[in-house]
Amino acid sequence: MGVVVKLSGPRDPSASLAPLVALVEEDMAHVNRIILDRARSNVDLIPELARHLINSGGKRLRPMLTIAAAKLCGYEGDGHVRLASSVEFMHTATLLHDDVVDESSLRRGKIAARLLWGNEASVLVGDYLLGQAFKMMVDVGSLGALRILSDAARSSPRARCSSPPNTETTEDDYLAVIDAKTAALFAAAAEVGAVIAERPKSEAAALRSYGRNLGLAFQLVDDALDYSGEQSTLGKSVGDDFRDGKITLPVVLSYRRGNKEERAFWERTLKEGQVGGDDLAKAIELIAQHTALADTMERARHYGAIARDALAIFPDGPIKSALQDAIEFSVDRPF
Repeated sequence: MGVVVKLSGPRDPSASLAPLVALVEEDMAHVNRIILDRARSNVDLIPELARHLINSGGKRLRPMLTIAAAKLCGYEGDGHVRLASSVEFMHTATLLHDDVVDESSLRRGKIAARLLWGNEASVLVGDYLLGQAFKMMVDVGSLGALRILSDAARSSPRARCSSPPNTETTEDDYLAVIDAKTAALFAAAAEVGAVIAERPKSEAAALRSYGRNLGLAFQLVDDALDYSGEQSTLGKSVGDDFRDGKITLPVVLSYRRGNKEERAFWERTLKEGQVGGDDLAKAIELIAQHTALADTMERARHYGAIARDALAIFPDGPIKSALQDAIEFSVDRPF
């Protein structure tokens, strides 16, 4: 299987997220109550599956961004909690749909919902959650927030409807996919905090930039960890992206830096889907040989730095500091 590559130092990266978690703790408890309340239904499966998702853990970084951004902008109402709940419902619906598309067996280290309730039920519950998300957006009464989040909702399916695996994918192509798949919701989650606080466009744009670049860094690290992490901390099997034929940045860099024989390996395994028992180990070996993991992490740090600079227009304080620490967590996390 190859050697596990440590992508972070000895300090526990989770400590970087602790200030943000503490600042939004009360509002996030309210988010959880809203999720359970909005998941009530005469169809027993819906609340049952909703409880399964809440109990499965997860960092809840996206709704925390909405709450923290609203606080940073001095918002004093309660609309930010409902928008944060909408963001979490949108994200959860995407996970349910993605697990069906990818035929995943694990989600956050636990059995994926599709294996417990079936693919059809997972898709239908995902659709139900999206409907509830949009109802909450309408209830908040901010046309700007509704526009921003609805645009984000269109981005992820568009990214998933891409062409078959293509080993000729460029780094720009890859970035466009993760921008739509992951960064768009991060960006929207942060931007709506300024919008409902009716702050200047410059602040909304700054928070959108922060969220987008944080999302890019987050996904880059995710893609690196698939070839370097451990299943016990990842919450999924190491090499899932490889087995699913996904063209992520470690592969893009390794393919372009490789010789003819190495490129033929990537074409056979990812493009043609012919994966043998020792191929994952070979893939990890080639990625290490061409320093593709280290360079992927360097890109993640680059986008993390842009996210940090985006916050520069806001006054210093505990909320801004916590949002900056969230960048450190996203780049240095082991899962």
